Amino acid sequence: MSRKFMRTNTCGKLSQLLNIFERWFSHMYSYFVGIDIAKNTHWASCLSSDGEIIFEPFSFSNDNSGFQKFISKLESLDKTKILIGLESTAHYGENIISYLFNLDFNIGLINPIQTANLRRSNIRKTKNDKVDTKIIIKALTLGNYSLITSRDINNLKLKGLCRSRRNLVTMRSKAKIQLVSYLDQIFPELAQFFKGNLNLNVSYQLLKEYSSPKQISSLHLTKLSNILHDNSHGRYNKQDAIRLRELAKNSVGIDNPSLSLQIKHAILQIELYNEQIAEVEALYKQILDEMNTPILSIPGMSYNQAAVIIGCIGDINRFEHSCQLLAYAGLDPSVIQSGNFQARSTRMSKRGSGMFRYSLVYSAHNVVKNNKTFRDYYELKRSQGKSHYCALGHVAHKLVRIIFKMLKDNITFNLD
Repeated sequence: MSRKFMRTNTCGKLSQLLNIFERWFSHMYSYFVGIDIAKNTHWASCLSSDGEIIFEPFSFSNDNSGFQKFISKLESLDKTKILIGLESTAHYGENIISYLFNLDFNIGLINPIQTANLRRSNIRKTKNDKVDTKIIIKALTLGNYSLITSRDINNLKLKGLCRSRRNLVTMRSKAKIQLVSYLDQIFPELAQFFKGNLNLNVSYQLLKEYSSPKQISSLHLTKLSNILHDNSHGRYNKQDAIRLRELAKNSVGIDNPSLSLQIKHAILQIELYNEQIAEVEALYKQILDEMNTPILSIPGMSYNQAAVIIGCIGDINRFEHSCQLLAYAGLDPSVIQSGNFQARSTRMSKRGSGMFRYSLVYSAHNVVKNNKTFRDYYELKRSQGKSHYCALGHVAHKLVRIIFKMLKDNITFNLD
């Protein structure tokens, strides 16, 4: 075992021990603050470690004045002795988490399942914002939380960026589909010229200026040839320009100025989405480099997929076993059982994060192409009669177990 491996392995275990140590000594905090998160208005209350009520539940708005109101309640208390807890609730709590973290408060993130269990344990089934703040405090005193670190803040940023990228890609795909539908009406022969792929740079640059067959057919041959040649890295030549002009002259497309305008607008939208996606990718590449995450050492792992995987997993210490991480991704098999019958072969549950699951399967495909061990495992599953996607699912299982080990022990990829 190399010294580097030993160092990273030791650092990973020390990190886990520190996290457990902090949670085990939660009684070292003198004040516990529970915040019930909502979209517009949050509720908070505070108890001391002796059970004394420091302040009763009160509401504060989800804006700067509301946050200042909340902070003013804590001014008389020793900041280092305060533990603030809140549930992990989609994106609603991210702004207050970042705000409090930047002020150096101790923040404990609680799984909603933990508070739900505590709520069910009460004799009276009461659920409201005031009661929930005290249930969150109870979860804190029991140690049912994970302490927010700078890595968690980066994870929140990554998760937000990944959601943004996914939305942009979805909107770009819709714009591309719309562009093709416009061209099917105004110039159906163009798809034949570009061999079925109209979403090319050369196609965009041509259509932004000359978006109808009539305009293209009237272009000077040299002009048309230069547009095709310069925007396709020399793939198209003068003969191609002659062929395109003939197609335009004999086109059966609709001569509709409104369609021409919509084509230009669709291309401009696609180019804008491309720029925005590139900005998002550059930002989370910067964050991943700062985090120095070990999963980038996996052969074929791209920044795009690493960002989604890290952002969706968050704190790896939330998961005790790799099978829990598999279930979180929805890669675990469904269980079908009735009486003495137990199904031996079932499909994956797909009950977890869809974005996470897609990135794992996509990464598995890349790893198969870049690593012999994974490629051999894929080919073994194919030889057993598994389909391509079924075999990739098995590879994704193996990849999840490796990612789990790498993140737990903070070690780089090494199957030797």
